[in-house]
Amino acid sequence: MRTGVQDVTPAPRADLPGRAVSWDVSSSPVTTPDPVAPSARPDSLTARHPRVPAARLLAELVPPRHFARESFDTYEPDAAHPSQREALDRLREVAAALSGPTRSGGAWWRRRAAAQAPAVYLDGGFGVGKTHLLASLAHAVGTERTAYGTFVELTHLVGALGFAATVDALAAKRLVCIDEFELDDPGDTVMMSRLLRELADRGVAIAATSNTLPESLGEGRFAAEDFLREIQALAARFEVLRIDGEDHRHRAVTTHAVTLSAQDVRAVVTAHPGATLDDLDTLLEHLATVHPSRYGALLDGIDLVGLTGVHQVTAQDVALRLVVLVDRLYDRDVPVVLAGGSGSDATDGTDLFTPDMLAGGYRKKYYRALSRLGALAGEGAALVVRD
Repeated sequence: MRTGVQDVTPAPRADLPGRAVSWDVSSSPVTTPDPVAPSARPDSLTARHPRVPAARLLAELVPPRHFARESFDTYEPDAAHPSQREALDRLREVAAALSGPTRSGGAWWRRRAAAQAPAVYLDGGFGVGKTHLLASLAHAVGTERTAYGTFVELTHLVGALGFAATVDALAAKRLVCIDEFELDDPGDTVMMSRLLRELADRGVAIAATSNTLPESLGEGRFAAEDFLREIQALAARFEVLRIDGEDHRHRAVTTHAVTLSAQDVRAVVTAHPGATLDDLDTLLEHLATVHPSRYGALLDGIDLVGLTGVHQVTAQDVALRLVVLVDRLYDRDVPVVLAGGSGSDATDGTDLFTPDMLAGGYRKKYYRALSRLGALAGEGAALVVRD
């Protein structure tokens, strides 16, 4: 068992919609033993309870590994969708404006910087390259001058450091990039509106990606009309860059992934150091004991994730946690190998979420997760074929 990211103290349950906070970890299901020798049994994600100190939260505000080498030059706009070229050109302009030397001064200079700080919002469907462009902007401005995180990571940073300390830490940067910007509850709406206002007042540029136009944030998820003023204030801060196009990841799981058996999954995982093997239900129970902002740390040192007993997820709070895990797997380029269960709700991954979920307020999150999971499952299935 690897060490360094584990301890025996249970983490509080994640406070996602529909799930009460609890400290009861001992009742979590136990993965069915694998039919291999004990010494050959792979690691399990359910054995990990990562603790992430505030210093690490700040240090990890950089583009994810999947996009570590991307730049504007590696983004290839689709000629069939001119909005991709337009967004690329506009972001090059933003990067050029932010790449000059910084200055410190009195109130006049701060007001001038605040008035000139750009705020851009990349809106588009899943798989059109929004995160690629956001990471490219961060690299062009300089990662040492940029704070880059997902929406959930930044909201957790406020919880870990406190609001004022978070503002001070982020205001030391020239640019703050927010990936997967989506409002899931009223508290986030008010907090993020205030955070962006404070940063803009200090002359910090903002760039965000989302599958939802800013004026539609929160729609179908909570009583957004009650927070319309906050949402409108958020929307008014951004220049919206619409990016059209097809999903380059092709969200369906590949044919190879469909045909994997539990035996195939166990065999390839056992043969690969740095791999984990879990039953889906057991893993979903465990995810409820780990804050979603720690899912990245949950994957420290993991190069391959195997899941057996994969079936359709019917509870929305559970499904939303799974979406966050898929995002972190994708960020870290961790392939997955999937084996369906034996029940009537078994799936190859293409119908992991219910039709109601795919038509509801979180539908774009779910489609993004299917797109990313399909790409990762294709990579995992290739390992099975090669081995």
